[in-house]
Amino acid sequence: MATLTEEMTTTDEKSGLSTYLPRIIIGLVLIVGGYFGYQAFRHSQQYETTDNAQIEGNSAPVLARVAGYVKSVNVDDYALVKKGQSLVTIDPEEYDVALAQSEADYQQSLADLATARADLQNAQATARNVSQNARVAQSNAAVQAIRRNKAQQDLQRDQNLYKEQSLTKKQLEDTQNNVDIQAGQYNANVEQINLAKTSESVAQAGIAKAQANIHKIQAVLKVKQAAIDNAKLRVGYARLEAPITGKIGRKNVVAGQYVQPGQNLFTIVADSTFWVVANFKETQLEKMQLGQPVDIKLDAYPDLDIKGRVASLSDATGARFALLPADNASGNFVKITQRVPVKIEILNPGKYKNQLRAGLSVDAEVRVAN
Repeated sequence: MATLTEEMTTTDEKSGLSTYLPRIIIGLVLIVGGYFGYQAFRHSQQYETTDNAQIEGNSAPVLARVAGYVKSVNVDDYALVKKGQSLVTIDPEEYDVALAQSEADYQQSLADLATARADLQNAQATARNVSQNARVAQSNAAVQAIRRNKAQQDLQRDQNLYKEQSLTKKQLEDTQNNVDIQAGQYNANVEQINLAKTSESVAQAGIAKAQANIHKIQAVLKVKQAAIDNAKLRVGYARLEAPITGKIGRKNVVAGQYVQPGQNLFTIVADSTFWVVANFKETQLEKMQLGQPVDIKLDAYPDLDIKGRVASLSDATGARFALLPADNASGNFVKITQRVPVKIEILNPGKYKNQLRAGLSVDAEVRVAN
């Protein structure tokens, strides 16, 4: 009898437990769900989150600036390089020859300039001599004019004496001959003055010609100096150096390859400067401000806790930077939620130097409220 009573009690307990257990489980699920729902709601009120984000970094392409065959490649794929380090050498022989030719042409023009300056000095010396000769001729003409005038006075006097029969005809004729001689000598001196003036004009023209030749050669020298500078640049361009410190990507060049100007040989990514560009929906920007803290999670390193802060917000949506921005003036308008790029500064980037890579996918959470 006692055993039967115990069995009935056990059965009632099991029946009661089976009745309330589902309700208990549902209640626990609702409590847990409500808790996590509340936490998710609080999180959504305090954070703006996006997974449309990635790591960005400074990069510099290494481009060929002259054409030629690659003589040597001094780096390997994904190697660390320092700014100014020699990377690639294009065979510079052609450009060395061009530089030597330009320098030889410049030296020849220097010799021509020296000759032109010597011609100018000769022309100036000739002008000085001609000027001196002109002064001598003028002095001689002045002296001869005095002699001519005296001879004419003597003739006038002798003519009066001859009329008074105080002078012989022979003496009068000698006086007349002297007048003619002195007049002829004076005319010759005048011709020398005119010749000297003409010679002065010729000498001045020679000076002007020599000066013009000097100016012409000096202009040619500037052109040839520019040719030398250009040739030196091309010789320098044949030796490619790293523009920044960082790591190179995959090489697109090997020794013996012919490259063209502008050809991308490889790209160097700076390994010291990284930031995050996160694309937030326009509806997420209301409370977002500069300086707000950001939690960053890398898909590649989910356990890595990276901190950042909002550095800047773009003044245009991402669609505005597209190659063909949408034009809503056509009338076929469909409203699409736009995304705005937000730059996030990484705090202490050197701490994550070995993990950060440009292009890695990121989840970003901006704390917009306390």
